[in-house]
Amino acid sequence: MRSPQKNSANRRHNARGFSLLEMMVVVLIVLLVSSLGFISLQPALKQERVSNAYNTVLSAMRLARDSAVAQRTSYVVVMSAATIPHTITVSPTFAGFNGALKSTTYRLPDDIKFDVEPGIPTQSSKTPDSFGTGSKPIDFGYTATGTGAGGQNTIYFCPDGSAQDAAGGAGQCGGNLNSGVVYLARQGDLLSSRAITVWGATGRIRGWRLYNQGAGGTVWTRQ
Repeated sequence: MRSPQKNSANRRHNARGFSLLEMMVVVLIVLLVSSLGFISLQPALKQERVSNAYNTVLSAMRLARDSAVAQRTSYVVVMSAATIPHTITVSPTFAGFNGALKSTTYRLPDDIKFDVEPGIPTQSSKTPDSFGTGSKPIDFGYTATGTGAGGQNTIYFCPDGSAQDAAGGAGQCGGNLNSGVVYLARQGDLLSSRAITVWGATGRIRGWRLYNQGAGGTVWTRQ
């Protein structure tokens, strides 16, 4: 049988808990692990913002084309790099709707812009779908054969699915076929570059990603 003195000493020892020094060591370990985890997540978070911006622009264009075909009216897509964040706006253009359908503006993440980074392919044979020379971030206004002045930031999707410019009247779909490409990237990060192309004759929309082939330089690959 244990003596009352020993039992009392054991109870005091068991009730002692953690010392302040032990708690500080645990807190420091938790902070260190959290900091390392946050740092390791930064590349993934940056990649996620690029992907979100790319998917936003791609989805907005496809929504405009699908809506034009389904509703038998034209839709206009306007891309703007004039403000931060950069935006893409989708609107119906047929007056018969009397404003019943409203325009929708999508905003890119603040660190992702319509942007062409130094180092992307500039030869027309190596640009996405061979549109332009990689010198303009928003570069529409090419004909079906890839020629034309380019540099336009507006596309009209028509009921037949084609993409046209404003010639013959904005949204009247009596103008020229409007093909082109738009580039997105985080400034200073070449391999964050994405591109989206539109073929005027069919309204076909494609997504692209830039890859580094080492000695072969950078190359656009279909997504």
